[in-house]
Amino acid sequence: MSNVSLIIEERAADIGNFKVGRLLPFRQKRMVGPFAFIDHMGPAYLKDYQNLDVPPHPHIGLSTLTYLFEGVVLHKDSLGTEVEIKPGAVNWMTAGRGVVHSERTPPYLRSSEKVLHGLQIWVALPKDLEDMEPSFHHIDADELPAWEEQGVKYRLVAGEVMGKRSGVPVYSSLYLIEVKAERDADIEIGSQLFGESALYILEGEVRSGEYVYHPKHILVANDATLCTFQMKAGSTVYIFGGEPFPEERFYFWNFLSSSKEKIERAKEKWQKNEFPPVPGETERVPLPISNLRKET
Repeated sequence: MSNVSLIIEERAADIGNFKVGRLLPFRQKRMVGPFAFIDHMGPAYLKDYQNLDVPPHPHIGLSTLTYLFEGVVLHKDSLGTEVEIKPGAVNWMTAGRGVVHSERTPPYLRSSEKVLHGLQIWVALPKDLEDMEPSFHHIDADELPAWEEQGVKYRLVAGEVMGKRSGVPVYSSLYLIEVKAERDADIEIGSQLFGESALYILEGEVRSGEYVYHPKHILVANDATLCTFQMKAGSTVYIFGGEPFPEERFYFWNFLSSSKEKIERAKEKWQKNEFPPVPGETERVPLPISNLRKET
């Protein structure tokens, strides 16, 4: 019998001049543990005149996690950070009470053909930390725990699980694990997982019970401790989850909070241009009229 309680398929979404596949939030499952939002970017094959350009925009109440498979993104924020995110590394920006950032193709790639492919993730902050000071951390690929067992390669992108701990400074009990199978493999790690758990299939094929699943789907587990499945050779999946929060989270655009009032204040603050600026940037994304982050 399959341990899958819900299957979520990627839905197309527009983030300005770039199309993504939206995975969370979903009308039947708005969060998995503290994970509140997941976009699958690309793979996008950009011409020499096409570039990623997401002008400065604000966040509150969450941490953003950017993890690339291919390509390069230049991150700049109101803390004064300017750093390139490259494949396998992690950009972890904690918005807390408020931060502003932009995401663009670096100058030296703007006239070249390029590929962009990766995940953008929001992790909700615990209620008592929603107003913490904003911060930014960059963790290089070789700093993340990586190991191999019976032809299966694991990498712990964030959190603590399976006796490993990532250097990403998370603020709640969670895990995000990359699993790559070089040959057909049985994966039995449920006894080491906790809270709510889900699996995203990036490539290849996964079998759970009598069912076979394919890329661009999230499989939400009935019970994380029963997480067993089979992977075909050449498959890559991401297992994520953790302890859910007792309070509901509300969304509007790039704002996430346990308080609707805080979201309303953030909307007003952005309209009045009261968020801190991003050094060197003159553009800003206007506040949308409707909620662009509603679950679908």
